[in-house]
Amino acid sequence: MDNNIEGKIVVITGASSGLGEAAARYLSAQGATVVLGARRADRIKSIADELARKGGKALAVTTDVTHFDEVKRLVDTAVNAYRRIDVMINNAGLMPNSPIERLKIDDWDRMIDVNIKGVLYGIAAALPYMKKQMAGHIINVSSIAGHKIPRPGTTVYAATKHAVRALSEGLRQEVKPYNLRTTVISPGAVDTELPESVTEADIRENVRKIYEIAIPAESFARAVAFAISQPQDVDINEILFRPTRQEV
Repeated sequence: MDNNIEGKIVVITGASSGLGEAAARYLSAQGATVVLGARRADRIKSIADELARKGGKALAVTTDVTHFDEVKRLVDTAVNAYRRIDVMINNAGLMPNSPIERLKIDDWDRMIDVNIKGVLYGIAAALPYMKKQMAGHIINVSSIAGHKIPRPGTTVYAATKHAVRALSEGLRQEVKPYNLRTTVISPGAVDTELPESVTEADIRENVRKIYEIAIPAESFARAVAFAISQPQDVDINEILFRPTRQEV
């Protein structure tokens, strides 16, 4: 299997469902070793055990990305087990949208902690190893919301996803001396649990209607695999995709 994926050590946050789970399953089928991080310990253990039964290599490490020490433990566990880390996928995210005037400050804090700081913590945990290796690939997950002027009710979420794009571009420029690759992937409506993270009932119902055209999470996994599978001298920096029928 000559796909530039087989044998790679891939660490994934937010791996208990949705995009992260789909990426873990798809990459494992392509021969990668996957290390799954998420808060739901039973869920990631179940996924890891299933992948192992199918002949893959997988580890599960309970991880809350809002705590740097837990993200570092996730990456350290991967390196201790497999001697290196080839790909870091900073996927964990949530979307408790609401109009700013409702002052859902706890939701704002959660989005900043998970969507921005969680990405930074993933970078901080993986980068020292990748610099030492002079090889590695960091993949950050943004959103179509990170490319557009925010719509009412999406302002804070969009701001966090714009931030992920800015972080990714800055990182791209800074890691050139170490031969590292960086990719930011921005999905549209993909079938995940993300709409369920909306805490306001009326907003959640509107989001659910938008997601009626959602495409399978494997669409994200294929985008990840495309970026990873390129030759080492090819750096796919940004992928934006959405359902064919999605207008916004």
